[in-house]
Amino acid sequence: MSEPVRISAPLTDAVVEKLKAGDKVLITGVMYTARDAAHKRLIELLNAGKELPLDLKGQIIYYVGPTPEKPGEVIGSAGPTTSGRMDAYTPRLIELGLKGMVGKGARSKEVRDSIIAHKAVYMAAVGGAAALIRRSIKKAEIIAYEDLGPEAIRRLEVVDFPAIVVNDVHGGDLFLQGVEKFRRVS
Repeated sequence: MSEPVRISAPLTDAVVEKLKAGDKVLITGVMYTARDAAHKRLIELLNAGKELPLDLKGQIIYYVGPTPEKPGEVIGSAGPTTSGRMDAYTPRLIELGLKGMVGKGARSKEVRDSIIAHKAVYMAAVGGAAALIRRSIKKAEIIAYEDLGPEAIRRLEVVDFPAIVVNDVHGGDLFLQGVEKFRRVS
């Protein structure tokens, strides 16, 4: 088994270009949380010609709605949500500089094409490992849409956040590669 690739967030083109579908990564730095309700509001702001509550350039968005933290904890369980719910909004955010997304499940062709065109990367976090994932989150603060509760946008500081590259800038797709590998074996 290969060693995980350590990457720092925010991301650069150089880092993203080196990643390949199937790479295990450990992310250290800043990530933001946002789910579908927050994505809808971000697009509404853009459509109204207003500024976003965060600068997306180089950033990673983690598709998560964490549970409330217990006393003394930074965040509650923080497992990924289904990424496809953000697909209608994602290409526009990638065009504005979003470099990474973390969630679970496959992405639409439009998102995959946008990832290639604008040098971004989609990574999966392991579903069912929410309590373990939260250990890599060292700080969490709400920066926008507090009224959305768990779906508010949070700024996370993470150390060795585990993920797997699913879609890369070279057109690699871990899900399609898995299907092909299975077909060759059968």
